[in-house]
Amino acid sequence: MLPDERDASGWVLKALREAGYSLIGELQGLDEETLTRRTAEGEWCLKETAAHLRDAELLALRQMTAIMEGRSVLPAWDVDLLPAERDYRSAEVLTVLRELRDLRSETTHLLWSLFDSDWQSSGDHPYRGRVSIETIARELAQHDLEHLWQVRRLKYALLEPESP
Repeated sequence: MLPDERDASGWVLKALREAGYSLIGELQGLDEETLTRRTAEGEWCLKETAAHLRDAELLALRQMTAIMEGRSVLPAWDVDLLPAERDYRSAEVLTVLRELRDLRSETTHLLWSLFDSDWQSSGDHPYRGRVSIETIARELAQHDLEHLWQVRRLKYALLEPESP
């Protein structure tokens, strides 16, 4: 069943659910060599992308929770730097995917529990200024779609047999 066109929060929730689980599905069942191989210097491998998605989910969930708890300053860290700072290539991919799935479940449960007016509740981001729950949720959905495209392109490049 599709949400009503005027139901912006319903569309965001649908996008979060579908893109998030599509990402997890794309990464399940791949061998370690495929998960850790980079196609170019400085590019992330599939496993690093999965861990990045988990970290972004955790940050978004903490920010939305902070807003609902009435905290004035939102937590912030640069999730783009973490793959370089941490050894994500040696992480167990099933653990990373389970954590991502569990965090996405928490995120969607939180968003489903909100009243329409709660979506406009906001907090102060240290770098961006005032940010609403709706903005965080929309950006998370967009982030999923960008990485879903990246993961599919990378998988294709890694799994496509070379032409003679």
